[in-house]
Amino acid sequence: MKKKILFVCTGNTCRSPMAEHLLKEKLKKMNIDNIEVESAGLSAFFPQKASKNAILVMNEVGIDISSHVSRLVNENMIKESTLILTMERYHKEVITKMYPGTADKVFTLKEYVMNTKEDLDVVDPYGGDIEKYRRCRDELNQLLDKLLSKVDDI
Repeated sequence: MKKKILFVCTGNTCRSPMAEHLLKEKLKKMNIDNIEVESAGLSAFFPQKASKNAILVMNEVGIDISSHVSRLVNENMIKESTLILTMERYHKEVITKMYPGTADKVFTLKEYVMNTKEDLDVVDPYGGDIEKYRRCRDELNQLLDKLLSKVDDI
């Protein structure tokens, strides 16, 4: 059975699309094809491209996200997802309030892979310089490697 991971951030233009495409690339390299990966945002009311700096830093690692278009989280996405990984505690709180009964599959990315209750947010690079985006990409990359070590638990 296919599993689905949904990454959620605020606007779906930086963190969640970077996480989505980094994970898709890792799954492809590992020949894992039973996991679908999507991303969405809590405030993505108008379709937007990925931010310029997100596109640039992903190109640096050979991943093109220039065709990404932001999407607003909806009930179908929540229902269909096996695992929902948010970038911040706030995102997790909003989803679990909006969609009661989802608490068992909604975690911050850090909470899920690091088994911690502290420092659970991936810092939003939005509006920051290219270095801030690189740090975010590299942090996501490390977190996703940890996620892949738990892939059988999903």
